[in-house]
Amino acid sequence: MNYTSRANNYPLYIRSVPTQNELKFHYTVHTSLDVVEEKISAVGKSLGDQRELYLGLLYPTEDYKVYGYVTNSKVKFVIVVDSSNTSLRDNEIRSMFRKLHNSFTDVMCNPFHNPGDQIQSKAFDGIVSGMMVQTG
Repeated sequence: MNYTSRANNYPLYIRSVPTQNELKFHYTVHTSLDVVEEKISAVGKSLGDQRELYLGLLYPTEDYKVYGYVTNSKVKFVIVVDSSNTSLRDNEIRSMFRKLHNSFTDVMCNPFHNPGDQIQSKAFDGIVSGMMVQTG
């Protein structure tokens, strides 16, 4: 599952597979945003505003691992992966976030996209789908 959100935490893009657990994923993602805020404020106090964009593992649950990433413009990305997926390493998660961030930047640079609107980009969908197949 992938999720992007602006500073006020409304979703710009949500994608989950399989779709039957979508409500559970929504809850997990919204819960993880509290952890993201805690990590941002803790790191921000110690380093000024020079922080690592990748927040790492936010928290594990019995079924999922939740990872976070925040851009300099306070856009949050959350990736939720199945806990049974042991093939994903930390550097692969970082790489996924970098791809998402780059693709998100491309979407925002599109003159026909209104910032704050839900993301309706086939290119962004393609990047997300590719990552979901890779981790599947």
